[in-house]
Amino acid sequence: MAPTKDDVLASLARVKTPSGLALTDSGTLSEIVVGDGKVFFSITVDASAVKAWDPVRAAAEAAVKAIPGVTSALVALTAERSGTGPGASRPAAAPAGGGHGHGHAHGPAGGGAPQQPAVPGVASIIAVASGKGGVGKSTTAVNIALGLAAIGQRVGLLDADIYGPSVPRLLGLSGKPQMGPGNKLIPLKGFGLEVMSIGFLVEEETPMIWRGPMVMSALTQMLREVDWGTLDVLVVDMPPGTGDAQLTMAQQVPLRGAVIVSTPQDLALIDARRGIAMFRRVNVPVLGIVENMSYFLCPKCGERSDVFGHGGARDEAARLGVPFLGEVPLHMDIRETSDAGRPVMATAPDGPHATIYRDIATKVRDQLAGTGGRSAPRIVIEA
Repeated sequence: MAPTKDDVLASLARVKTPSGLALTDSGTLSEIVVGDGKVFFSITVDASAVKAWDPVRAAAEAAVKAIPGVTSALVALTAERSGTGPGASRPAAAPAGGGHGHGHAHGPAGGGAPQQPAVPGVASIIAVASGKGGVGKSTTAVNIALGLAAIGQRVGLLDADIYGPSVPRLLGLSGKPQMGPGNKLIPLKGFGLEVMSIGFLVEEETPMIWRGPMVMSALTQMLREVDWGTLDVLVVDMPPGTGDAQLTMAQQVPLRGAVIVSTPQDLALIDARRGIAMFRRVNVPVLGIVENMSYFLCPKCGERSDVFGHGGARDEAARLGVPFLGEVPLHMDIRETSDAGRPVMATAPDGPHATIYRDIATKVRDQLAGTGGRSAPRIVIEA
C-alpha cells in the first residue's frame, strides 16, 4: 500500500522537538509532499537553534523512511532570521562568528575566512553556470563532464537546478538512488558518470514549490550525503541566475572554478557579465566562457548563419580578462541527441561536435591545474 500524508504525520507525531513537543505540534513543518513512495518536507527553525534541531531532522527522516512503502525521504532543515522562526530558541544567541551553513552566514567583521570542508573523495568541484536560462547550459555541462571523462578524468555530475532538473532527460536516466553504507545515497551511472539529481527523486512534471532555504538544504544533502566514490572532477550544473543555489555552493563548497555559458547575443552577454561578476565577488575563479549556439550550419547545404550574432562571448572574455573556452554550433545533431538522452559526446565521440566539447574539457582541466584552494567568502544574507 502506498504511504499517505496521514501516515507521515502519524510517524512524525512520535518525534520530539528539543522542547519535548511532538514535531507535528511545533509549527515548524512545511507542506508535506508524498508521491510514488517519496516524501519531501522541511523543518523551519530560528537560525540560533539549528544545532539543537539537527538531531530532530535526522530522527524525522529516519521515522519517515521506516514507514512501509516509503522508498526515499528528503527532510530539509532550514533557518530563519533570529526571532522569526516558529522553532526559535529565544534565550540563545548565535555564537560569534557562527554561520550555520543554511543560507545565513553571520560571520564576524574581522578574522580570517574559514576553509570550506572538502567533499570526501572529490578532488575538484566546478560549476557550469549561466546568467539566464535558455542558453543550453545543461547540455553544455553534460558534454563537458563527458569530455573530461574522455580525456581520462573520473567524473561526477550533480544537477543543482532544483526547479528545472534536466540531467535525467539529457542522460536518459530514470529510477531512484539506493541507500548505501553510512546512509549515503548511491548515485546513478550514465555513460561512465556518477550522477545525482533531484529529478531522480520526484516525478518529471512535479513542481518544486520550495523556498530558498529548503533549496539550499536539499543541495547540501545531495552534495554531501551522496557516496561519490573517488572523483577527479565533480561538475555541478547550476540553475540559471545569481541566486540562492550559487551563493550556497560558493559559501559551503570548495569550488575550484566556474564555467560560464552564453550565446553570442547582447541580451545573453549582459547576464553572463552578471554571472562572472557574482563568482568573482565570492572569490570563485572563472575558468572561462563557452559561446553556445555560436553559429548555425544548415544540415542540407552546409551554409553557415550567425543566428544570434557571432563572437560576442569571445570578445567579452577578452574584455573581462577570462579565458575563452570555445564555440559550440547550433546543430540538429546536438539537439536530437540531447532530447533522446544520448549526448553527442558519448554517442559520436569521433564527430566534430565531440571534438569541440573535448577541446573545451581539456582547457577546463588545464585551468584547474593552475587554480589553488580558496577560503569561504563572507556572505551575509538577510531573510
